[in-house]
Amino acid sequence: MVYSLAEAGPEAADPLNLALLFGLVVLGGAVGARLFQKFHIPQVVGCVVVGILLGQDVLNVIKPERIETLKPFTMFALGIIGFMIGAELRAEVFKKYGKQFFIILLSQGVGAFVLVAIATSAMAWLVLPAIIEGLTPTGRLSMSIAMGLVLGAIASATAPASTVNVLWEYKTRGPLTAAILAIVALDDALALLLYRGAATGAKALLGMADSKVFATTAILLGEILGTVLLGFLAGVMLWLLLKFIRAEDKILEISIACLLLVVGISIIVGVDPILPAMVFGITMANLAPRQSKHVFELVKKFSPPVYISFFVLAGAHIELGRLASSTAAITAMYISFRVGGKVLGAWWGARHCRAPAVVRKYLGICLLPQAGVAIGLAILSRQMFDPEFGQIIITVVMTETFIIELLGPILVKVGVKKAGEVGMNVTEEDLIKTYTVKDIMDTEPTSIAQDVPLQQILEIFSTTDSVYYPVIDAQSQLVGIITIPDIKEMFANREVAGWLLACDVAEPVRDKTTPNKPLEEIIEHMRRYHLENIPVVAGEDSDRLIGVLDLSKALRKISAEVLHRRKTADGVALATG
Repeated sequence: MVYSLAEAGPEAADPLNLALLFGLVVLGGAVGARLFQKFHIPQVVGCVVVGILLGQDVLNVIKPERIETLKPFTMFALGIIGFMIGAELRAEVFKKYGKQFFIILLSQGVGAFVLVAIATSAMAWLVLPAIIEGLTPTGRLSMSIAMGLVLGAIASATAPASTVNVLWEYKTRGPLTAAILAIVALDDALALLLYRGAATGAKALLGMADSKVFATTAILLGEILGTVLLGFLAGVMLWLLLKFIRAEDKILEISIACLLLVVGISIIVGVDPILPAMVFGITMANLAPRQSKHVFELVKKFSPPVYISFFVLAGAHIELGRLASSTAAITAMYISFRVGGKVLGAWWGARHCRAPAVVRKYLGICLLPQAGVAIGLAILSRQMFDPEFGQIIITVVMTETFIIELLGPILVKVGVKKAGEVGMNVTEEDLIKTYTVKDIMDTEPTSIAQDVPLQQILEIFSTTDSVYYPVIDAQSQLVGIITIPDIKEMFANREVAGWLLACDVAEPVRDKTTPNKPLEEIIEHMRRYHLENIPVVAGEDSDRLIGVLDLSKALRKISAEVLHRRKTADGVALATG
């Protein structure tokens, strides 16, 4: 059967079909992320920059209609992010921080709303005559206040995607990380509530009052409760299904299927998928604490290409042509007072509820990224209000998004680094990837000189707990290895045992390594060839013994370090600073 492009429709006939587009997006995003990481800049910034370059205002590879076509995919990516945020919000976290979370959530959200509303209203009153002709004094005042209300509500939103990606990239753990995860997860719901109230007030000021205020509020609350119920039911369903499934591939299939159902239903009812997906993750994390860890780990391994694509598409969504100078003053006020509102609000809330010092100092700068929800609300404003009003809102929000999506992740990194939480949530595999042999080897192994007689070797065995002994010459050059089985074999022939020296008993050195070799590479080699120990020599051209890598001891040491870091991170929460 011959497959015809003409039969597949215009989408397939396009040289840049979706498969090719995704290939370019993932490859470009991966290269951009890696390049920016080289300069110690969070990888999400690299993805966004690549997206801007591929967008319509530069290379025009990703066209606006493509972005709209891929909207379900971006919703799926947001669903994964919400699901993984939920993984961190276990019952014990809410018991420890619950009151702090809600106080800080309200203070930073309302703080940004109030300051931005006042500042942008004042600036809009000054510049609106230059943007919109024919405004009466009363109309100018009403539109200025209405614009301030809408922008203030949008300013309260925080983009969870880029913020959380930075936390995952730098393996953070501690009270600041816990506060960030909880607040960015709940911030969308707060922003929606503030927006509905602000939009109602703005309509009244502009003579577009909707008499169905109570009905609108009831619908909003119903949406929030409905999405919470959707996430909870999905979590219960997955929990029940996993009782009958053990294979990893099947667990991943069922988990992704349930997440897709949550995202798909959210799209049908027109709500942001982050909240139901987050409730889905919270439900799983608390219904099955042990089993869910495996589920979240599988989804996390599956997700990197999805995240890369999401942030590249987010960058492509930014239209540089809309960054008009006519609204620069309003935009400057919006950015300045949003930053001030978030930082001061988070500080005041954390101080009021006696949160740890690191939360008071650094939480505010970690809540600045803004993208999806803010852009969505700006677009909604264009639909709800007249075109000129809506266009100003979109221009201001898009400009701020462009700036903050580049600077925000860097500030998140600065905050968690200063809080001392970077690298506190590593796994054994993470540490192994960062270590070399010298970081974990035994630098003082029990070695045996080559001219030591067998009887003395037995005395050494009886006073040490090793089972692996390098044999060296007078210059500490490695000449062989003695193990317990070797000694047993020699004692089988008692007639010659008394004449034997260490060099007679030692086996030839078949494997050795150097101190600067990546630990991951050597452990993989040892496991492949079933080696429990391997001698470490000074270099490729030198057999001078400088240590021994014992696989069991190394893994125990790495596990102890992981446990130590996590206890240290959790212990910080006990200090209120």
